[in-house]
Amino acid sequence: MKRLLLSLLLLAAFAGPARAQDIDAQLKALDARITRLEDANAIETVQKAYGYFVDKAEWTQLSDLFAKDATLEIGGRGVFVGKDHVLDYMHGAFGPDGPTEGRIINHMQFQPIVDVDPDGKHAKQRMRAFVMSNGGWGIPLYENEYVKEDGVWKISKLHGPFTMYSGWDNGWIKNTTPNTRPESFGEPPDLPPTVVYLDYPSYYIVPYHYPNPVTGKPFKPLTQEAGAYASPTQVSLDNPKGSPR
Repeated sequence: MKRLLLSLLLLAAFAGPARAQDIDAQLKALDARITRLEDANAIETVQKAYGYFVDKAEWTQLSDLFAKDATLEIGGRGVFVGKDHVLDYMHGAFGPDGPTEGRIINHMQFQPIVDVDPDGKHAKQRMRAFVMSNGGWGIPLYENEYVKEDGVWKISKLHGPFTMYSGWDNGWIKNTTPNTRPESFGEPPDLPPTVVYLDYPSYYIVPYHYPNPVTGKPFKPLTQEAGAYASPTQVSLDNPKGSPR
């Protein structure tokens, strides 16, 4: 990329006016492309930093990744509005900053897909996580939004529905948690959950922010009677089918 950019600069220096205009347009297009790639890398770094800060309970540093008016919604616990309330949520759920002997809260993140808006100031990212804690293990799937403030990318919306959460003793085969009950958590949210769903052994497909990369067709929810699309006679939030409590 740098070699091509240098070649175009040299051509522009010795080309005629018409040719120079064409080269100038190519230079601007390359500059925009490079900026977009740098933005995507920066957004991935922000989200990966979030996972590392979770690992060692660095909640204050984690909250600094969020824009002032950002929102956070994890599982089915409701929406927390504002950077300060994000920090309150973390302290309420996990206690003060810093690791504690005998506690594990690893938060590993994979499969990032980043899309930067044409304005270069907003972006979306889909990313899967695998979490390990003393209480069990789970799989949230993030569909997040980001904003570029004063040249720095920050999280503007973190939304991480869990698709599976289970204790260690019996694993996900015999005992899973619906993970969609706001009343199960002490810190009150500012807003109710944006979606009520059931996770494994039912399912919830978190909507894709992007179309199919080959066909260009947008995401369409499946209609099987399970998870988010199940009837009350099949499953319930209190005791989903196949999930003894």
